[in-house]
Amino acid sequence: MIANGLLIIFPLLLSIAAFFDLLTMTIPNKLNLTIVLAFVGLAFLLQLPPELVAMSLALGFGVMAAGFGLFALGVMGGGDVKFLATISLWFGLSMNMLDFILLTSIYGGALTLVILALRKVPYFPQFMQGQDWLLKLHDRNSGVPYGIAIAIAGIQVYPNTFWFAQIPSL
Repeated sequence: MIANGLLIIFPLLLSIAAFFDLLTMTIPNKLNLTIVLAFVGLAFLLQLPPELVAMSLALGFGVMAAGFGLFALGVMGGGDVKFLATISLWFGLSMNMLDFILLTSIYGGALTLVILALRKVPYFPQFMQGQDWLLKLHDRNSGVPYGIAIAIAGIQVYPNTFWFAQIPSL
């Protein structure tokens, strides 16, 4: 029972982040910190080798550095960069990380196309008029809540990770 609860922490946090990004176009730093702390806590609980944890942390910093380069170019939002970096801790240097990046790109492209199509709709039906988050999505000067694509890709890849092999043995 405890193992099942531990297995759901990561996808639950990613889902919360996706909803925050959809509704507010931000991913709170506290939520990213919670994802990092959950990683550290589970790594300690599972007694992961320090080398594996160190490699995951190095990857997270590498993703953060590359992401802030994209942020400086105006390609990605800062919250999305931090979100990618925190998720990369969970996948480490593995094929899962490559799958995650590929799926994030695919889902992000699809999400962007959907939002661009939405922005071509000249007006919304009356029942949608009071929805600030929807109006913000419709605004051509607003960004794309890429955290949704990042979260979906992370949740899809997560069952293929070593976490699923390790946690049930608790």
